[in-house]
Amino acid sequence: MLKLTDITVRFGEFEALSSINLHVSEGELVVLLGANGAGKSTIFNTISGLNRLSDGKLEFAGKNVRGYSPDKMVKEGVVQCAEGKKLFADMSVQENLRMGGFVHRRKKAQLKQSLAEAYELFPILKEKKDDPAGSLSGGQQQMLAIGRALMAKPKLIMMDEPSMGLAPIIVEQMFSIIKEINRGGTTVLLAEQNADAALKIADRGYVVENGSIVLQGESTALFNNDEIRKAYIGA
Repeated sequence: MLKLTDITVRFGEFEALSSINLHVSEGELVVLLGANGAGKSTIFNTISGLNRLSDGKLEFAGKNVRGYSPDKMVKEGVVQCAEGKKLFADMSVQENLRMGGFVHRRKKAQLKQSLAEAYELFPILKEKKDDPAGSLSGGQQQMLAIGRALMAKPKLIMMDEPSMGLAPIIVEQMFSIIKEINRGGTTVLLAEQNADAALKIADRGYVVENGSIVLQGESTALFNNDEIRKAYIGA
């Protein structure tokens, strides 16, 4: 479904990404592991069309999408759930959700169905649909951010650090929801520092350091890798 071949991104003289090669097959749940500043968000922003490629090839669903704008990538079926949630704090929960479905704004029946699906996945959002997004707890805001992304009916959803700042019990719930979304047919690319939780639900993973991929493999193999355990899980 998604293929990055020798992707390089430069900001002036600074090379943020260096010869990135990765792929995500339809129906997979793939995780990018790495510390803050490793390049995970830069990879996501490049796929989304927010960053211009300096070199390399970007393909989605068999199509060369290099140079596509962010709105065109959303229309192709690629949606990013950004780090830090990026909600419209003063707007209601339901207004935030409807903003996520803007690309389908003329398809009223589809918007209504997508809204019902979001409320089914996150019942607490239906209870608080008229409340300002900024009044929600951290976990509820993350649910809203994911629900808003799903409103666009993506083929591929990219989730950037969805567990950041959440209590352990909420983190467990969040990863269970992400797995449920994947089982429902949505391909997932996940960026995480919480390797323990992420590798338990992922099919495969890539380790990103200093803008390069330094390791990749099946999730079980990565989970049992001594270097990964020492760096991200605990020896």
